[in-house]
Amino acid sequence: MDAYKYIKEAIIHGKYEPGMRLGEESLAKELKLSRTPIREAIKQLESEGLVTPLKRGVSVRHFTREDIQQIYDLRTLLEGYAASQAALHRTDEDIEKMKEANSRYEEAIERYKEADLNSIKEIVNFNQQFHEAIISACKNPHIYFHLSKVVVVPLVFRSFYWYDEFELKRSLEVHKTILSAIQNQDSERARVAMTEHIYQGRDQVLAHLEEIKKIHVLKEDTHD
Repeated sequence: MDAYKYIKEAIIHGKYEPGMRLGEESLAKELKLSRTPIREAIKQLESEGLVTPLKRGVSVRHFTREDIQQIYDLRTLLEGYAASQAALHRTDEDIEKMKEANSRYEEAIERYKEADLNSIKEIVNFNQQFHEAIISACKNPHIYFHLSKVVVVPLVFRSFYWYDEFELKRSLEVHKTILSAIQNQDSERARVAMTEHIYQGRDQVLAHLEEIKKIHVLKEDTHD
């Protein structure tokens, strides 16, 4: 078993919730592994910003409203720039990769079942392929390096978890606008469309935070 992959997916899909403490010993028992691969996995997850160190062990990172706004602001700058550069430097092969990823994204949306984990995983996967095709097309490896530090996968996953069918189809339409702009070498339109697309995802995560707050308030009121 790959400890890193298992723990990361457990964080992304909410098995290990924000704020939850993860200890080497308990993880080793759960995964039936020695503590060495667990320790290496935790180090990698810490470098990716998915866990934060404690005196003993780590905890799953909790994202504040400010964290989310700052992360998505950086994403809009980087991915907006990547889309504009992709419009200038893309090849026919790049366009085909984008079309293929977006076609699969559309098919996944058509198969979508609300709150179904496998359905959401599929949508997130093809969405990621579309974005990666754009980043590849911009012909700037430094962009990919910096985006890998900014794109926090649990936030992306949660944004899709809270999408309804209308919002998914709206996301697909923005994908098509981005793709058309890149294909037509309209760099400014590609940048603007990508910026709007990412802010839509941000709004979903922020709305999710507000929902969590409401639930907590209701629980407190009930206890009172």
